Formats: sequence, C-alpha cells, structure tokens
Amino acid sequence: MAKIEWKGGAMLSPLPAVLVTSCAEGERPNVATVAWCGITCTHPPRVYISLRPSRYSHEIISKTGEFVINLVPSSMVRAADSCGVYTGRKVDKFKRFSLTAEPSYKVGAPSIAQSPMSLECKVYSVLPQGTHDMFLADVVAVGVEESLLDEKGGLHLDRARLAAYSHGEYFELGKKLGSFGFSVKKKKR
Repeated sequence: MAKIEWKGGAMLSPLPAVLVTSCAEGERPNVATVAWCGITCTHPPRVYISLRPSRYSHEIISKTGEFVINLVPSSMVRAADSCGVYTGRKVDKFKRFSLTAEPSYKVGAPSIAQSPMSLECKVYSVLPQGTHDMFLADVVAVGVEESLLDEKGGLHLDRARLAAYSHGEYFELGKKLGSFGFSVKKKKR
C-alpha cells in the first residue's frame, strides 16, 4: 500500500469514548466526554485523561484532584456525544441527558449508574501538553456491573457493547479477532 506524508497530527484511532464525572464540594456534579484518555501503568493501576484548561471539568478536577472514568456502551452514545457539546457551567448534564449519578466507592465524584464500568481516580500529577493538560491518576477503585461477570467472577467486557471514537465518528466494538497471545499459542492436537 502506498502512503503519502502528512504533517504530524493526533491521528491515533480508535479511542475509547468515555464520560468523565467530577464534582466540587457544594456544587452539582459534572459530566464531560473525553476521548484523550488511556492506561499508563498496570501496577500500580494508572490512567490519564487530557483536558483543555478552558473546560469546566479541568477547573473542577484541578480543585478536587479526583474524577471517575465511566465506560460508554453503545446505548449511551447519544448522551456521550451530547455531553461533549454542552458545558457543565451552564447545563446540568445529568438531568438534561437522563444520566443517573450514584455514589462512588473511594472518591467524591459520582459514577454514572448506566455505565457498565467506572474507574475511580485520584490525580497524582498534571502535565501541561500544549492545548491540553494531562491528568495522571491512580485508579483507586473500579465499579463493575455484575452482568459482566461469569460464575467464577471473571470479567467479560465484551458483554458491555462498548463504543469507540474514531476521527469524529462513534462505533460499537464487535467482532472478536483473537485473544492476547493467540498468534504464538500452540495448537491443540
């Protein structure tokens, strides 16, 4: 396949579409759509989100040092997209988009009840990146919908029908292509 050169750009794709919740003391909780997020470490479990300093969520998370990453199933894509269009400074997104705030286990920010998995995070560092600041955080608890677990407690995240974001479009994850290590696994005789 022939390729042509473009200037450098943030073209990594697809990305998880997540809803990040935050809440400053005495204020209503906020929800923000974030695609600039990911894992930075397994042990200790660490993640990041990147937000523009002008965003309301940036202001809240900078004050509290806490947030929750709520995974988005395909059934919540409309709400996720809408939460990315409106600002929490003016709109109660939980109310407007029929999302249910529920208490988190270890952080003050709420989780979203409709989300199949919520990662509760405490910020340990903020790194300015240019247009965005990267919030590096420890995952201090994870809320998991029981329907995603098998009888032995094993996680089956494929049951969640998660959404991904790719170059301005949302997609539902679907067809399994393999499992970790399948390419080198010995065949059964």
